[in-house]
Amino acid sequence: MKVLYAIQGTGNGHLSRARDVIPALLKEGVTLDLLISGTQADIQIPYPVKYRFKGLSFIFGKKGGVDMWKTYIKSNTLRLQKEIKSVPVQDYDLVINDFEPITAWACKLQNKPCFSFSHQAAVLSKKAPKPKKTDAFGRWILQKYAPCSHQFGLHFKPYEPGIFTPIIRNDIRNIATSLGDHITVYLPSYSDGKIIHFLSQLPHVKWDVFSKHNTKEVVTKNLSIRPITNEAFVQSMASSKGVFCGAGFETPAEALFMRKKLMVIPMKGQYEQQCNAAALKAMNVPVIKSLKEKHLEKISHWIDSDKIVAVDYPDITSIIVQSLLSKSIALQS
Repeated sequence: MKVLYAIQGTGNGHLSRARDVIPALLKEGVTLDLLISGTQADIQIPYPVKYRFKGLSFIFGKKGGVDMWKTYIKSNTLRLQKEIKSVPVQDYDLVINDFEPITAWACKLQNKPCFSFSHQAAVLSKKAPKPKKTDAFGRWILQKYAPCSHQFGLHFKPYEPGIFTPIIRNDIRNIATSLGDHITVYLPSYSDGKIIHFLSQLPHVKWDVFSKHNTKEVVTKNLSIRPITNEAFVQSMASSKGVFCGAGFETPAEALFMRKKLMVIPMKGQYEQQCNAAALKAMNVPVIKSLKEKHLEKISHWIDSDKIVAVDYPDITSIIVQSLLSKSIALQS
């Protein structure tokens, strides 16, 4: 079977997941080609990539949300159309899509089945938690960004059949954890200056901050600001006493798997993260809306707390991959 696996390159979670999905696919004996689109990732995957596109990336801002102006400027619809038309999706027996718009739209325009294997597929489920405040536009973007004909979803809980628990990569599963004296921080939609100003007001805590905006390490008072590398970030989480991050999917799931206490801030104007925050809040993970001083007391209380949210995330990557391949074969027969 000839398979095209298309991966979103905005953020690090999709590529992190791919590092475990790719070996599971290869183990099934498929002929595999990889496609990556997007410009905001900080990590690489150790496999050859056949197709690379700029795609359509959401550009992180520095005030807690997506920079919509930069996102619009970099969207370049003529380039997107050319990229969509250039992907030979009909040459493949199966197209697997992790929230990647180029192949999703290429398949849609050519009436080619496309299998979504992503967190976003689960977020759109009617049974997955949603924020109290409706966001029709945000939901519409999530639906139209990378539309697929078949859904295999990943979420914090298996809310219905076809939704699976998170894929926890092997370097997280195998690492030894310890209880250190620092909090690991990853808030890519805030500037370093904003994070330093805010966290400096909690001087009794050691903050290990990973930044998308800095290329060298800076140490100031009770904070260290470090550029993102996979190894450093994983080690920091594993040895931390807690993780303070955005309401994405992979990092909170990995923190929960490591039995670390967790606090999240959903990005403003980002519907998926608002949905994630609703799901995590239902699991008793503390959620705050922003880095504003009115939330300092809640953060301080969380720091002093020893409450851990227990989860069960077994290694089912191969099971999901086998299920996906079986469904594709059944549809072709």
